[in-house]
Amino acid sequence: MLPYGRQSIDDSDVDAVVAALGSDWLTTGPRVARFEADLEEVAGAPCVTVTNGTTALHAAYAAAGVTSGDEVVTTPMTFVATASGAALLGATVVFADVEEDTANIDPAAVEATVTSRTRVIAAVDYAGVPADYDRLRKVTDEAGAILLGDAAHSIGSTYRGRPVGSLADLTTFSFFPTKNLTTGEGGAVASIRPDLLQRVRTFRTVGLVRDPDRLRHPDEGGWHQEVHEFGLNYRLPDVLCALGSAQLRRLAEFKTRRARLTARYDELLADVPGLRLPVRRSDVDPVRHLYPVRILDGRRREVYDRLRAAGIGVQVNYIPVYWHPVFEDLGYRRGMCPVAERFYAEELSLPLFADLSDSDQDRVVEALRGILGS
Repeated sequence: MLPYGRQSIDDSDVDAVVAALGSDWLTTGPRVARFEADLEEVAGAPCVTVTNGTTALHAAYAAAGVTSGDEVVTTPMTFVATASGAALLGATVVFADVEEDTANIDPAAVEATVTSRTRVIAAVDYAGVPADYDRLRKVTDEAGAILLGDAAHSIGSTYRGRPVGSLADLTTFSFFPTKNLTTGEGGAVASIRPDLLQRVRTFRTVGLVRDPDRLRHPDEGGWHQEVHEFGLNYRLPDVLCALGSAQLRRLAEFKTRRARLTARYDELLADVPGLRLPVRRSDVDPVRHLYPVRILDGRRREVYDRLRAAGIGVQVNYIPVYWHPVFEDLGYRRGMCPVAERFYAEELSLPLFADLSDSDQDRVVEALRGILGS
């Protein structure tokens, strides 16, 4: 089965992991700080590493002070963790509809949902294309809220010349194997605000405080540490950070390859009937994580089944979050975000990853042409 996404591992990645395994550190050690510094160069803001993209969101919401009685506005066109991380902290999740062309959250729809209880507005950079952060920033500032960017798809992308990671108050990354770079499992939170970043760092380390200037009882002894607020152990180990630093050195290569594959899809599929291709935006330079086409005329399920039967691992990204039973049981109903639901009904992600060969891409194109032409 040709996968829709997969990691790219070479000898430099293996060597970095082997060196870490031979060192004195397997969990938190010097490679964590090194990877965080390497991430800052790409993200444009200081970063704290965590165990995965889901825990990155949970830690970011905790750092933002999300709690019972708060509202978090986000998009339904995302993986469930964007919403569940806030719900786990007691917040009410409010879904705003998406832009028809990009499937990114619509700033106008966000503005219409904001109330005095809005604590966080959480955008998602769908398929690697950054959301419209300038418009979202205006809405967020007027609401007195915190802007969060879920950049699980978009590390290495830029918006109006600025790197993803420097656009929101808090930005979360995922380094799952299908993402733009990988640590196996892993994630990070970037922040342009030192106070929020400190809260993330403390939360991901079980809430432990060791800084003498922050201790309530600083004279207890050199061993002393305190917990002022509850946190969790979300620390990313040294051995995975070693892989992350090695992968970051290849990010420009990954970006170039994904851009070339995207351009080939654009060219080879341009005249296929019943197919709508993803849009290009002039104000962003994305690392294209997904290649999401839209299958028209109600044929998405047929095309999905026939491509999978042919050994081509297409995917659907995503089921609208509030369709999940956990949200249905909370009273959310279908029809809330009609643009997102129409997008979902047609969306199909074609294989896209750095090591995808031209011949395998040609196979995808030929199979899709054959199905839609029949």
